[in-house]
Amino acid sequence: MLPLAIVGNPTVNILIFALFVLATLAIVFRASRNNKTAADFYAGGRNFTGPQNGIAISGDYLSAASFLGIAGAIALNGYDGFLYSIGFLVAWLVALLLVAELIRNTGRFTMADVLSFRLKQRPIRMAAAISTLGVCFFYLLAQMAGAGGLVALLLGVDGKTGQSLVIAVVGILMIVYVLVGGMKGTTWVQIVKAVLLVIGAGIMTLWVLAKYTFNLSGLLGAAVDKSPAAGEKLLSPGLQYGLTGVTKLDFISLALALVLGTAGLPHVLMRFYTVPDSKEARRSVSWAIWIIGIFYLFTLVLGYGAAAIVGPDRIKAAPGKANSAAPLLAYELGGEVLLGVISAVAFATILAVVAGLTITASTSFAHDIYGQIIKKGQISGDGEVRVARLTAVVIGLVAIIGGIFANGQNIAFLVALAFAVAASANLPTILYSLFWRRFNTRGALWSIYGGLATTIILIVFSPVVSGKVDAKTGKSLSMITDTGVDFHWFPLDNPGIISIPLAFLLGWLGTITSKEPVDVDKFAEMEVRSLTGAGAEKAVSH
Repeated sequence: MLPLAIVGNPTVNILIFALFVLATLAIVFRASRNNKTAADFYAGGRNFTGPQNGIAISGDYLSAASFLGIAGAIALNGYDGFLYSIGFLVAWLVALLLVAELIRNTGRFTMADVLSFRLKQRPIRMAAAISTLGVCFFYLLAQMAGAGGLVALLLGVDGKTGQSLVIAVVGILMIVYVLVGGMKGTTWVQIVKAVLLVIGAGIMTLWVLAKYTFNLSGLLGAAVDKSPAAGEKLLSPGLQYGLTGVTKLDFISLALALVLGTAGLPHVLMRFYTVPDSKEARRSVSWAIWIIGIFYLFTLVLGYGAAAIVGPDRIKAAPGKANSAAPLLAYELGGEVLLGVISAVAFATILAVVAGLTITASTSFAHDIYGQIIKKGQISGDGEVRVARLTAVVIGLVAIIGGIFANGQNIAFLVALAFAVAASANLPTILYSLFWRRFNTRGALWSIYGGLATTIILIVFSPVVSGKVDAKTGKSLSMITDTGVDFHWFPLDNPGIISIPLAFLLGWLGTITSKEPVDVDKFAEMEVRSLTGAGAEKAVSH
């Protein structure tokens, strides 16, 4: 058996990585030839079909958390790990039924376009942009942490310095993708990556099932036998979230964040602006649901397959810990070549998602804060794009630094925190704005800032950051690895159960205590536009 610090042949891994990176860069440079306007850079010229955008959405959504984090969570925690897959998938029904078509009809480039449609422009755009940047930051942390763990496993980079260098390389590539390709380049990379990811996961799923003569019960039994510490608990609820009353509450909190968070993720909402009309927006979500649903069924087999074939001890001892379950499984199934291909696909997954997040964050700053607040709309599209490109560089640097600190955390869990921010700060305001006639600026500001502040404060003072220690090994499980540092007072890992209802309450309270008059005509216009699409083209051609 190879030493745990390295899996496969580093030379083969580097060559396959290099081929994937060069291929995606070629796609980005080719797509960049048609980037002539702000709509091209921000929304890909709005020329993508529903199926194309649906595949790109799944490519944006099926991040390193979906492939690496969930497979590892299932391998170590069984049924409770699969709850991530269920939550991420069910969330799309909320997006399909409540926001996809309405968002496409009402906005131009960003979430703030929708929220500011009938409310005061400047304060709402500032709040929405800050919230967007917050969600993107947490999501970027997860992807960067995944990159560090993955490449550490494949290249034998086991020290902090080496892994930090890997994270920096990912950040630099991410910046190049956005600067050169804009939304068009990013979308095509996401389409290619989604196809490769589903094919790769599908091949591994069939391979695992074939080892057990396509008998799922045999696979589950082998997983139980290989996991003596968990045993039969691997197949039933409670291994991770049913130990105490606190962990049960944590599960409810996590479920709320996952199911409600997707409809508030700015990089997912922004994808609806890349299609020409609301019909294609609906088709996008339908395609995305099918692709994502099939993929999450694969993760069930991959997770239990990793538990049965690799074993939890090897997974926990690998440099990426839980995030290494899928690559380790690939190595056991197909040796160096399959490992290299699957890991390169996972790496391409990380690059595509971080590029999508970066362009979303930079667009929000350039279009909402700089273009509409600082310049008060008196700026050309080219000027906005220049600012967006500069912002992408800054965001890339911040993501690199944050990723270094988050390295080693389970990335499915880090993404769940991003979902909590999106569900708390964004979703209540979006729903109120679309469906509540009386909703006003104060309600929106209280909802956004209250939800965002509550979520971040509870995360900072939760066991995620400090004070969480493994009872058996005595090692810290928090971001702050020094076991002597403990300043947490909030008992739950995910704050959704507190922050989401509070954000809805604050939106209602802010509205009813404000004397701002309701613009009935503006709400009627928004209602007609959001539900029928009438007038939407006027908004997007502006």
